[in-house]
Amino acid sequence: MLAIGERAPDFSLPDQDGREQRLSALQHGQPLILYFYPADFTPGCTREACDFRDLHAQILGAGLQVVGISPQDSASHRRFRDRHALPFTLLSDVDKAVIRTYDVDGPLGIGVRRATYLLDGDRRILDAVQADLRIGRHQEFVQRALTTRAGPGG
Repeated sequence: MLAIGERAPDFSLPDQDGREQRLSALQHGQPLILYFYPADFTPGCTREACDFRDLHAQILGAGLQVVGISPQDSASHRRFRDRHALPFTLLSDVDKAVIRTYDVDGPLGIGVRRATYLLDGDRRILDAVQADLRIGRHQEFVQRALTTRAGPGG
């Protein structure tokens, strides 16, 4: 994973509707939760995405937004978004170039690590978590980010 304090690389990937999206443009200079997940429609990834969905109003209220990335194509992301009413952007990294850049590809380059980054408006990494099997750690991470954002100066 990239280190806390490091500036997260900017990139451009297609979203669930096939539109090319640049991370810096999605941020609009605002903080962002960037999460990487292995695959659409798998039990763990569905639970994680639905956790983000269920917290989405609180996330927006804290001045944050969410962007998810996995190696499935835009059509898969669109079906995943529609089936689970996901209110946030999903980006398609079919060749895993961004996944490798963020150092979240799986062992021996197979699969994707479940990882979540909290970025400030300048793409500095404020916090990060990787937990492939303990999906609840990502929800805890988001709750911590919300608490931090709601605190003094947040």
